[in-house]
Amino acid sequence: MTTLESRPNTALLVVDVQHGVIATAHERDAVVANIARLVERARQERVAVVWVQHSDAQLARESDDWQIVSELTPHDSEPRVEKVYGDSFEATTLESVLSGLGVGRLVVAGAQTDECIRSTLHGALVRGYDATLVSDAHTTEDKTEWGAPPPAQVIAHTNLYWTYQTAPGRTAGTVATNDVAFGGTS
Repeated sequence: MTTLESRPNTALLVVDVQHGVIATAHERDAVVANIARLVERARQERVAVVWVQHSDAQLARESDDWQIVSELTPHDSEPRVEKVYGDSFEATTLESVLSGLGVGRLVVAGAQTDECIRSTLHGALVRGYDATLVSDAHTTEDKTEWGAPPPAQVIAHTNLYWTYQTAPGRTAGTVATNDVAFGGTS
């Protein structure tokens, strides 16, 4: 259970599902479809959906590539957090947004598995959050030309090690889209 006092709520954290981030991502369409299902379920269950958008020299803020993919439409009432570092908490408003919503547990989906997803999961856990990774709702692009394993292996490895991640007073783990339980421990 979260170490954050008086934070009983769960939020779906959708990280960097932007045109320029996932244009060539591994199994892009399947992952986006799973995220869309999660967003719909979260909304139906009145669970907060928080959107994160990255920007940097190659991903200019407000550009077409910076926009959330067209298959996903954030509601005006859903918070958006802009970031420039891998960890969605680093130098952003995410902590204050989640605190205001009473959130102590995150269900995480999005991109890139080996960068922003990993950084955000670890950032959440060290800050006291319970952090669940949706195993079939995150992706990355092929970086084998720089010595990385193929995307499917990066995703599988992240799912494997996050399944067994622990920290005092906090829970981690992975769960498939169909098995996400927003109201309780997945």
